[in-house]
Amino acid sequence: MISKEEFIKLYLDKFEKIHGKSIDEGTMYDKYVALAGLVKDLLAVDWVKTNNLYSERDQKQVYYFAMEFLPGKFLGINLLYRGIRETAREALKDLGLDLEELEELESDAALGNGGLGRLGACLLDSMASMGIAGHGCCLRYKYGLFRQRIVDGFQVELPDNWLVNGNIWEIRKPDKAVEVRFGGTVRTDMLCGRLVFIHENYEAVKAVPYDVPIAGYQNGVVNTLRLWRAEAAGEDFDLSSFPRGDYLKVLEYKQSVEAISQILYPDDSSSEGKLLRLKQQYFLVSAGLQSILRRYKKKHGSLLNFENKVAIHLNDTHPVLCIPELMRLLIDVEGMGWDEAWRITTGVMSYTNHTILPEALEKWPVEMFKTLLPRLYLIVQEINERLGRELWQRFPGDWQKVDRMAVMNKDQVVMAHLAVVGSSRLNGVSRVHTEILQKQVLSDFYGLYPQKFSNKTNGVSHRRFLLKANPGLSSLITEVLGPEWIGEPQQLSGLAAFANDASFLEKAAAVKRENKLKMGKLIFDKYGIAVNPDSIFDVQVKRIHAYKRQLLNVLHILDLFNRLKDNPQLEIVPRTFIFGGKAAPGYYLAKKIIKLINTVAAKINSDKLVRDKLKVVFLEDYNVSLAERVIPAADVSEQISTAGKEASGTGNMKFMMNGAVTVCTLDGANIEIRDAVGEENIICFGLTVDEVLGYYQQGGYSAWEEYRRSDRLRRVIDQLVSGFLPAPAEEFREIYNFLLVDNDEFFHLKDFSSYTEAQDKVERLYRETRKWLRMSVSNTAQSGRFSSDRTVAEYAGEIWQV
Repeated sequence: MISKEEFIKLYLDKFEKIHGKSIDEGTMYDKYVALAGLVKDLLAVDWVKTNNLYSERDQKQVYYFAMEFLPGKFLGINLLYRGIRETAREALKDLGLDLEELEELESDAALGNGGLGRLGACLLDSMASMGIAGHGCCLRYKYGLFRQRIVDGFQVELPDNWLVNGNIWEIRKPDKAVEVRFGGTVRTDMLCGRLVFIHENYEAVKAVPYDVPIAGYQNGVVNTLRLWRAEAAGEDFDLSSFPRGDYLKVLEYKQSVEAISQILYPDDSSSEGKLLRLKQQYFLVSAGLQSILRRYKKKHGSLLNFENKVAIHLNDTHPVLCIPELMRLLIDVEGMGWDEAWRITTGVMSYTNHTILPEALEKWPVEMFKTLLPRLYLIVQEINERLGRELWQRFPGDWQKVDRMAVMNKDQVVMAHLAVVGSSRLNGVSRVHTEILQKQVLSDFYGLYPQKFSNKTNGVSHRRFLLKANPGLSSLITEVLGPEWIGEPQQLSGLAAFANDASFLEKAAAVKRENKLKMGKLIFDKYGIAVNPDSIFDVQVKRIHAYKRQLLNVLHILDLFNRLKDNPQLEIVPRTFIFGGKAAPGYYLAKKIIKLINTVAAKINSDKLVRDKLKVVFLEDYNVSLAERVIPAADVSEQISTAGKEASGTGNMKFMMNGAVTVCTLDGANIEIRDAVGEENIICFGLTVDEVLGYYQQGGYSAWEEYRRSDRLRRVIDQLVSGFLPAPAEEFREIYNFLLVDNDEFFHLKDFSSYTEAQDKVERLYRETRKWLRMSVSNTAQSGRFSSDRTVAEYAGEIWQV
């Protein structure tokens, strides 16, 4: 352990070596860079030791492929995990510096968007903390998704230039670069009596890795997140030496190459955007797999026993091209036959499905796939033909089933089908989601390969979202349970014994209020909105999407506003409604919902009659760092998606971990949270999964009928287009039409009455202070099972076999 005096010396030395001047001459950012550089140096020693230990033990390696990771800021978590955060705080204090102020200067890594990317980061955290050799593989996006700004209530997308000052945590590895090939043609030849495939006239792109250390919690383990950047092959040539025509072609080539790792999720509403997405996905998997094979062969000489020493996990359909790409590498580069290559490929691959939404179950036009990836097209075509023969033998004469299950279907490559066929195991991410996959979305495949299917309910890093994000509550927990819960989160269940302890409840209430005061200060400083720390902080922060039903929340807020205006003497507990989240740039309805939230906020926050009782806040540019502030302050967690649409959710877990009470539909992991905490400690409402499915399959739902049935509902719907809101009269006509004319695809109107009753229940329960505090503590007590440590343990034992 480093002493305070040693830390001061190391820090001052690091500052002078990096900046060539004394610390008194440095800017605050200079001081952040020196601190981060020192911490990275300390991690690097463990990083080398970890890799050497894995090599000596010949430990099985897990590679987690994902199009996004959402790690948040590294400095604070690395100091905490290295066990020197308090030492650093005291040392910096002696130098007149504030640790939190320096931590604020770090940019959130723009490598993800929402729950999918955050799950990947949580699993990497747990793998390192549990001593599992697990590494991430992603793209090094220059701009990520976008930086969200709210201008006149509208979302405006700006480049998230998080790399403008570089990334202190990464190490560029140009010696590990590989070549990825696009387009061209494939010809066959016979070589030594063997059919070979020769790829010609292709466009070459250089993939350069940047490695980021992922530390385990105070165990000396440091794993790797490898990020790939696309560069022009032969980038060191002099452009000025080319004739103008050639120069322009070369420049166009460079720009098209750099676009591959420029932004996350390019808009795929056009063929150009769709092509870029496909390019990104192949670039990631080809670079990652080439690197894995090279590393394995360097140690073992051959690929003998490869499937027993490597596990490759596909996080959703985005990296499913790993399956045909590994086949290509094994057949074309390593000289294997089809059967041997297929055995190895299916042996190492596993796949997690994260959605049942059709738009997220990717399909690629065959012609585009064939043109961009001609060799992979041939391999996928062969996989499809072999699957067709297998299906015909199993289900002779059932052409419809064979057609439904095809990997190439109706001129499209169906990635979810390819994932099932080419993986040894696949899983859903909550109990109900896995049941939907088995009974509906992938039911044909479940009938064919039942042994492949399992459930692995998602989890979140309790060390980041409780230990780091909520130090007050963490200290209180440690005070009564000891520190063991940090490494063994299931021990949080011991808090149940304190749910009726008056002293403990009083301390927990004080922690919550302090967190709300801090959040209130942030809101006032940034938005000029004064919120009451004694109001109910009612929070819905997540990606903006119609099925997540931020709109249902807004309709209730308008209804509550109407009730207060009609009866100014109505006694309610003051309520602060907090929203946050991004809408995809091309998702027009979601962007309109953001505008509606901000318009309703403007209406309510300026109303002298109700503004002491209601406030509405939209948090701009929601990210991990902001989540670490708002989640500990929340009293109510809004998890109100249409039943059956949310695969799991992870925000629900983070909130309950911090003592928020969940208001939810019986969707995703909400069901398992209810089972864990008991019905008395959660507030559920709305249609069930089976009821929603019944409406989709049999019809019978009429939004107009719901509209006519309820005066309160009809009033708020009409207010969208009546000029009641401070916006042009037709501003929200599309939302009005979505709900009524288009028959309300996600059942906002059907669930409105049940939802308002749930909110009335929140009001009643919150007034019973002791009871509410018991509910809060009970939620934290049962949150250990939703730690990503549990999730990783299940993956490790049942899927990765490590």
